[in-house]
Amino acid sequence: MASSTSVVLAALFANGAIAILKFVGFTLTGSPAMLSETYHSISDTGNQVFLLVGIKYGAQEATRSHPFGHGKAQFFYSLLVSIMLFGIAGWASARHGYSALQEGGVHRASEDVTLLGAQFDPIFVNYAVLLGAILFESYALWKAYQGISRQMDEHDWTTLREAFKKTSDVTTLTALTEDSIALAGAGIALFGVYLTRTTGNPMYDAGSALIIGIMLMGFALALGWQNKRLILGESLAKDDEDELRRIVTDWDGVTELVDLRTVYFGAEELLLTADVAFEPGLDAETINERITQIELALMEHDDQIQKVYIEPET
Repeated sequence: MASSTSVVLAALFANGAIAILKFVGFTLTGSPAMLSETYHSISDTGNQVFLLVGIKYGAQEATRSHPFGHGKAQFFYSLLVSIMLFGIAGWASARHGYSALQEGGVHRASEDVTLLGAQFDPIFVNYAVLLGAILFESYALWKAYQGISRQMDEHDWTTLREAFKKTSDVTTLTALTEDSIALAGAGIALFGVYLTRTTGNPMYDAGSALIIGIMLMGFALALGWQNKRLILGESLAKDDEDELRRIVTDWDGVTELVDLRTVYFGAEELLLTADVAFEPGLDAETINERITQIELALMEHDDQIQKVYIEPET
């Protein structure tokens, strides 16, 4: 949980500062790409706030009305991030870029601006802001990648794609995704602004704004789908669940594993239930001892398992 919080805080401060600088660049140049990037960074800043709320709320202790705690709050707030903020920012960016293309270009300020007594071309503000954004987002992406790498090492996941499909830590997943998009968006905007200045064709700037918006909306759908699977109560991946089944089946005194089910009730928090048939000659005290041993073995095998309920079958 601490690593997820540090990832979100790093992105929060970076995106807040970048949003202000990008808006300054837009007001000086009228660049559609800079406005799209402003929407993007504002949404990213809001994302971090939602994710922090989810982390804080999800860490609350279990109550009578929520006997398994509030861990799924992270899934809910991450869903809000992916749909409401990513979707809204993506739609606004794409619409602005499309409108600029229809109008045939960009109404860009060409006069030099004066700041602290010095005159300079405002396009250099865009260059400086976008290059700074790339540096900030690279740092935030590195922090998020450290978080997902820790999980990959812990669970022996070999690729980021596998981690994306299997992780229940949607906070780190969302931060990693949005930082990747932010880095790509800043690069696209920089390229579009540069091409427009070099060629004199404003369509490059407007087109980059449209591309950024479409990219945001696409990843919004992908993140929404990942949160949906967890909100609906996804189980542990089949390969990992089969390992748990083998532990129970091979235990001394167990004759049959009638049923075993797992479900995530929070980020990296699993509930496991099992119906287990024991040898007929075992007395109640021995069966209780075996159940306790199995529970401990399961939790030791996978530290995501927080609750285990085993029902003996006759």
